Amino acid sequence: MERRAFLGTLTSGLLAAPLAVEAQQAARVPRIGVVLTLYSSAADDAPQALSTGLRSLGYIEGQNIAIDWRSAEGNYDRLPTIVADLLRLKADVLVVDVTRAARAAMQATKTIPIVITVAADPVRDGLVSSLSHPGGNVTGLSILLPDISAKRLQLLTEAIPSASRVAVLWNSGSPYHKTLLAEADAAAPSLRVHLLPLAVQSPSEFQGAFLTMAKAQVGAVLVADDPMFLAGRAQLFELTAKHRLPTVFAHREFIPAGGFMSYEPNLSERFRLAGTYVDKLLRGAKPSDLPVNQAATLEFVINLKTAKALALTIPPSLLARADEVIE
Repeated sequence: MERRAFLGTLTSGLLAAPLAVEAQQAARVPRIGVVLTLYSSAADDAPQALSTGLRSLGYIEGQNIAIDWRSAEGNYDRLPTIVADLLRLKADVLVVDVTRAARAAMQATKTIPIVITVAADPVRDGLVSSLSHPGGNVTGLSILLPDISAKRLQLLTEAIPSASRVAVLWNSGSPYHKTLLAEADAAAPSLRVHLLPLAVQSPSEFQGAFLTMAKAQVGAVLVADDPMFLAGRAQLFELTAKHRLPTVFAHREFIPAGGFMSYEPNLSERFRLAGTYVDKLLRGAKPSDLPVNQAATLEFVINLKTAKALALTIPPSLLARADEVIE
């Protein structure tokens, strides 16, 4: 009996060992689906900050977390397909950048947590009930900053005091841009400039807008923040250089490649902080209980090489306020 008991115990142990190994192998790695609209690649600085933030919290891609990156490359129509693809891959959390991407995700799922990174006004746009109590499956970070377009206009007029007329290139399909226009319009009289708003809905309309600027003899341009402008930045560079128009952009990514100035929230910081939300959600927190983060660090960047090409002399006081000067 003792021998049979021993053999039974031994057999049970031998059977249990591979089962334990299989259980360990079957342990599911959390999967994060990332929807990019502003950026065409996960290798861009801001999206990479998400990976950096997760690594600082102990997550190693390919080991204890999987990240599926998808980009709409500025094309909003692709968002529903991208979200559906990530849900088929059984994403545990969706990380999205702009409001339109968040809406596409919300229409596809009411249960998978959604982390927004750069939504302009998530309360007004119906993404969350309130910043302190989101109330649904969406939480994350907002970049709602009052008068940011007025500040961009101020910096532009300080750099080019002779510019009495400034064109504002905006996307008529973006409700947020109407707010930006109103802010800039309210600031224009005190800055002694007249605005020429030019609405576009695709890069194919850029050239016509710049021809209108030339006829109106504008002295500078303000480009609103929108994925369309970021996706079409090569054409914008060509047109601003051709017409010799100093331009303030809403995204830092424009500047190293030849843009004149940018003033924006630090989007890399936004993506890095999104990693803290992912961590909390994977540990069991509910998105409805995680307040939306509204604070943002602002960055002012000037490209002196572009300024010299435009024969501009930047006031030392303005250079001193820049977070980065590219020479």
